Amino acid sequence: MKRKPRILYVVEAFGGGIFTYLVELANGLCDDYDIYIAYGLRKQTPDHFKKYFNKKIKFVQVKNFRRSISPKYDLLAFLELRKIYKKIKPDIVHLNSSKAGVLGRLAFSGKEAPIFYTPHGYSFLMKSQAKSKRKLFWLAEKACAFKKNTITLSCSLGEHKETLKLTKKAQYINNGIDINSLQSLINKNKELIRKHNFSIYTVGRISYQKNPTLFNQIALSLPNVRFIWIGDGELRNELTSPNIKITGWLKRDDALTIAMDSDVFILTSLWEGLPMSLLEAMYMRKICIVSDVIGNHDVIKNELNGYVCNTKESFTTIINKVREKDLLKIRTNAYQDVVKNYNTKIMIQKYNKIYNESLLKK
Repeated sequence: MKRKPRILYVVEAFGGGIFTYLVELANGLCDDYDIYIAYGLRKQTPDHFKKYFNKKIKFVQVKNFRRSISPKYDLLAFLELRKIYKKIKPDIVHLNSSKAGVLGRLAFSGKEAPIFYTPHGYSFLMKSQAKSKRKLFWLAEKACAFKKNTITLSCSLGEHKETLKLTKKAQYINNGIDINSLQSLINKNKELIRKHNFSIYTVGRISYQKNPTLFNQIALSLPNVRFIWIGDGELRNELTSPNIKITGWLKRDDALTIAMDSDVFILTSLWEGLPMSLLEAMYMRKICIVSDVIGNHDVIKNELNGYVCNTKESFTTIINKVREKDLLKIRTNAYQDVVKNYNTKIMIQKYNKIYNESLLKK
């Protein structure tokens, strides 16, 4: 009996939105492909993470994956990846996040199996890094983009536009969420949710990228509003305003239950890929107020399905406006955008098509 094609997903940043993305994608494709995930562990990686995936999916830990640049561990991870590749003999390789993208494109030739790479937010856009370091990241991406049989598959239109500055071997597929499972959770919690006073939430690691300083300034400007940060991180001490609650890392269903019980989703990020938490908030018909960066403004069209802001003043002005009005049309537009353009079914169909085309060429 002819075996299914094998896909090897490689991911160092195995947490947050990338984790959710891989859960949805791998589970959606595992009937048609044998799927292997070579992963690195992070603090954000959920406990007992395998329970989120279909039992058909197989896992291999890359023990030497590190988030930061480390000549020693990067070399060891490179050697690990080569061993994993030889053992699995995949028909398709899909690299996710910058670290996996660079090491994977160096470790794999691309001759036996086509290579796809999804940045999920380029490292050279990270404003937390010095300009010299960002330039180094850009040069690394530029060099790796010349690799034969490699296609960069961006997760949003904005990321795709950045990719085209590096290479023409590029396509994009918008991130999507599993609206059926989310709707089931919404239905389950309709009678259980206890309504609080007007509240605003965000989701993610409390890190420089998510700009907790601005989040804190907004909260200080609105002392009578309840702010919730679902997540944790190294910069939690930046969140000093007394009206902010930090939940710590939660199970997905618990995090979504808090989100359902809130009125507004806010994202103050300095850079993004295409945030899964934003798509989930839109589907839940929350008013979404986001910073004006790639990923956010690819999805949110100002005053049509949410609001795009640049400053503390603009965020607070919009929040005060939202408190006074229901804005049903904006919330409905956001919901419909996700149903039509950003759901898992559409995303999986597009990935399946691209993978099949690569196998036919092979």
